[in-house]
Amino acid sequence: MKITRVSLFQMTLHLKKPYRLSGGRLLFEKLDSTFLRLDTDEGLSGWAEACPWGHTYLPAHGAGIRAAAELFAPALIGMDPRRLEHINRVMDLTLPGHLYAKQPFDTACWDILGQATGLPIVELLGGRYEEPIPIASSISTDTPDGMLADIDAYRALGYTTHSIKVGADIGLDIERIRFLKQNEKPGEFMFFDVNRAWTPSEAISVMNAVAEIPATFEQPCETLEQCAHVRRLTRQPISLDERLETEGDMQRIASEGIGEVVNIKLNRVGGLTRARRLRDIAMANGIKMLVMATGGSVLADTEVQHLAQSIPREMRLGTWLCQEMLVEDPAPGRGSRNDGAGNSAAPDAPGIGVAPDLDVLGEPVAVYESAA
Repeated sequence: MKITRVSLFQMTLHLKKPYRLSGGRLLFEKLDSTFLRLDTDEGLSGWAEACPWGHTYLPAHGAGIRAAAELFAPALIGMDPRRLEHINRVMDLTLPGHLYAKQPFDTACWDILGQATGLPIVELLGGRYEEPIPIASSISTDTPDGMLADIDAYRALGYTTHSIKVGADIGLDIERIRFLKQNEKPGEFMFFDVNRAWTPSEAISVMNAVAEIPATFEQPCETLEQCAHVRRLTRQPISLDERLETEGDMQRIASEGIGEVVNIKLNRVGGLTRARRLRDIAMANGIKMLVMATGGSVLADTEVQHLAQSIPREMRLGTWLCQEMLVEDPAPGRGSRNDGAGNSAAPDAPGIGVAPDLDVLGEPVAVYESAA
């Protein structure tokens, strides 16, 4: 089997309402999403979606994915998409780094491998754990009452897990944390996502001010070094998110005891092949996991569910469905969705188990083909 064509589609995804994170310093109203289709000489087509969360959040942007594809496509055409390690090595030799741009190529190859074997990706990743995956809400920075109102809206959809964005004025953050935890319902899990907004002194001040409250704090500071310093002087669990990209990062988090939780973002780490390695290191070191997309429609959400459902329940804290924040839906009624009880699951169909509607995507913005 060989890759014969690479097609890229672009879609602007509008958020239902403006969204702020990192203490409100970053504002988002729409996302630039890239859909990739790999066609083969045996009639199989693999799909993937790559959608960075804007271009101010991390060193990634939608146009960068499409620019990198100009390099990856000619290097990968003619290769067997089922040889995943070979595919990733060629991408690394073609363009070092830029993991976010490699993710859709890797994921689309997994889709083809699943279709070729007749298995959903979750089975190829080691096997499905049947328990459904709790979906985390994503609560934008606001007043305490405004944030609780957003949580209540998600509760109406069955959600019991909530990712709450803090990182503004530390006095207000302490107020938000205390107020929301006082209003936490039995069986709920709230964690506070700082998105790197605190300095180490601010993180230590806030976390120690609420030390009596059982709470998890995600990415309190910019670097792993800063988070390690905070870890030594605080009690509550820390989750590492934006500074988890490579196996080296994961090994350091584990060996230095920097965090008790990690959030594996498929686009940020470069796809399922690399994400599987991170999962295994975390499992070996007793580190619990959240598994999420960086953004995107139901296709990106569904890709993530395959990895999430390959993790046993006691090690898996939850996932996220960006689709519920979006106006557009390129695959209505298909893929991984909220089951009505705030949970999701990977499809049983071979491969990813969902493909977007071409009528919705429109014409490709770029096509690369093998020479006749």
